[in-house]
Amino acid sequence: MRPLKRSFNIKGHRTSISLEAPFWDALNEAAKSEGVSLAKLVETIDATRQADGLSSAVRIWLLHYYRRTNPTRRYDGGSRD
Repeated sequence: MRPLKRSFNIKGHRTSISLEAPFWDALNEAAKSEGVSLAKLVETIDATRQADGLSSAVRIWLLHYYRRTNPTRRYDGGSRD
């Protein structure tokens, strides 16, 4: 699965991030659940990230977000197909 690149304006600067489709789906779902636009959520993640690249920061943020919102849900190892 190839990453999909999307661009955003963050504090007046154009930037892009590349994520695989399931991450885009999860990010859209999280933004909707949080009641913010996708662009606003990416801007928030950007403002709070450490030294990671933005794409990596989004993936890590999503991991923490879903662990917080679904603490009883366990990873099943995923599909290797």
